[in-house]
Amino acid sequence: MASSSAEASARAPTTGSVAAPAVSIDPALNLDDDRDSAYDSEIASYTTSLATSVTAYKEHAGRRFHAYKEGSYIFPNDEKEQDRLDITHKMMEVAFHGPWRAPVKNPKRVLDLGTGTGIWALEFADQHPESDVLGNDLSPVQPRWVPTNVRFEVDDIEAPWTYSDKFDYIHSRALYGAIKDWPKLIDQAYENLAPGGYAEFVDLKISMQSPDNSVTPETSIGQFNSTIVGLAQEMNQEMDPGPKLEGWMKDSGFQEITVKRCPLPMGTWPKDKHLKEVGAWMYLQTVEGLESFGAYLFSVKLGWSKEEVDVFCAKVRADLKNPKIHGMLEV
Repeated sequence: MASSSAEASARAPTTGSVAAPAVSIDPALNLDDDRDSAYDSEIASYTTSLATSVTAYKEHAGRRFHAYKEGSYIFPNDEKEQDRLDITHKMMEVAFHGPWRAPVKNPKRVLDLGTGTGIWALEFADQHPESDVLGNDLSPVQPRWVPTNVRFEVDDIEAPWTYSDKFDYIHSRALYGAIKDWPKLIDQAYENLAPGGYAEFVDLKISMQSPDNSVTPETSIGQFNSTIVGLAQEMNQEMDPGPKLEGWMKDSGFQEITVKRCPLPMGTWPKDKHLKEVGAWMYLQTVEGLESFGAYLFSVKLGWSKEEVDVFCAKVRADLKNPKIHGMLEV
C-alpha cells in the first residue's frame, strides 16, 4: 500500500490581547464540602459507565477496535497497532529530520490531536518542560504514568471544542480515515489558537503512487489500495487529506503557511541514502499494518472472515518484498 502525505504548519494572525471579563460567583454556589455515601455512589455510577463505554472494545477479523463512538475510526487500537503507530512516529521523524516542523518557541499550552500512543506528546513535553501538553484520542491506550506537564484525555476532536484557554501550538498527524469534516476540524484549531500561535498538520494521501508504474491494478498491492480507499470513501472517511491541508488552512484564515514534502518510498530501492532509511521505516510500518488497514473494512463492509483477510494480506506482503514493484508516497 502506498500513501502520500503532506505536512502544513501555519501561524495564527497576531492580534491585540483582550482582557477576560470579571467573573462573579453566585453565593448560592459556595457550598460546603460535606458529602454522603449516596452522593459518592451517584458520581461513581457515572464514572463507571463512562469507563465501561470507553473500554468495551470490539473485535473484527481478530483485531481489537475502540468502543467510544464506534466506527468513527476504522483502524484498531490493540498492541500490534500501537507498535505500528510508534514505528510511524519514527518514520516521520526520519523523514522530517525531527518530530515537528513548526518553529515554536517556549509554547505554554500544546494540544496533540488524536494522540494515539502519546509518543509525540511525551517527546515534545520532555524537550519542552515549560509546556503543558494535552493529548486527546478516542482510545485510552496512552501510558498511565507520565511527566507532570503531560496529560491525556478521551475525546472526539470532531465534536465542538470546549477549552477555556487557547493553545500556543496545535499538532495533528496521520488522521487519514478518522475525520469526516476536515474544514470544520481546521476551523476549530484556528479558533482555539492563541494569537501568534502555530498549527501543524501532517497527513497522508493513501491513493497509490509508483514512479515507474510498477504498481498496476493487477497487483495485489494495487487491489488492496484501491479497495481500502473505495470502502473508506463510502463511509465518508477522507483517506487523502494530505494534499488538501494547505487549502483548508487558507480557508480557515491561517497566515504564513509553509508546506514541506518528502518522498516516502515503500522499501529501500531508492539510491539516496536518506530516502533508503525513510523507505525502510515505511516498509516496516506497512508490513506491520496491513491487517490494521483492512481488518475493519474487509470484515465489516465486505463480510470477509479473518482467514480471507489474512490470505489477501499475505499476497500484498509478497508484492512488498518484490524488488520490481516500487510503491511510493509523499509526506
